[in-house]
Amino acid sequence: MDTDRAGLRERKKHETRIALSWAAIRLTVERGLDNVRIEDIAAEAGVSTRTFSNYFGSKGEAIVARHHDRARAIAAALRERPAGEPIWAAITQAALDGFALGQPVPTGQAADQSWIEGLRLMVAEPALQGEFQKAGAAAEAEFAAAVGERTGTDPDRDVYPRLVAGVVGAALNVVTQQWLVAEPPQPLEALLRDVFGRLAAGLPEPR
Repeated sequence: MDTDRAGLRERKKHETRIALSWAAIRLTVERGLDNVRIEDIAAEAGVSTRTFSNYFGSKGEAIVARHHDRARAIAAALRERPAGEPIWAAITQAALDGFALGQPVPTGQAADQSWIEGLRLMVAEPALQGEFQKAGAAAEAEFAAAVGERTGTDPDRDVYPRLVAGVVGAALNVVTQQWLVAEPPQPLEALLRDVFGRLAAGLPEPR
């Protein structure tokens, strides 16, 4: 019974963290970063500002939390892929599974043009660049560990897992940026398969 209660508490905490992060993203997309207060984010998520502070130290941290969570989900999905699967096939499917955790659009919300334009402004916001970089570094470290486990290499000593993690991080950024500027809009899955397919093929020169 205690285990069940502990599991329920952890699930509730996870759901609250996600709700706060999406609230921060929604409000920033709609109003601009400078016009969003922590009080606004907490109210949008239906919690107190004290609760917000239990999860995040700033609105920037709340915004980039989905980026970090997605990267962690990709690393976890990679660990679950069949052992004999080629590395880039495994990474591609893990990336698809991880993006299913939370695309750049909240559940039930259409990726309309105003939302995409707001996301463009948010991603380009100078005040958020440091937070995105911190989240990216943490994500690369986690992904390098997963690649190391899969390939029997040591991320602290071997080049391969860190190189793959760096390439994957760059590829995911390209997928997101391309999704934001694509005209007409393209599905994230198609863009991701295209980018990772090029990596799996060794990045051949375009013909």
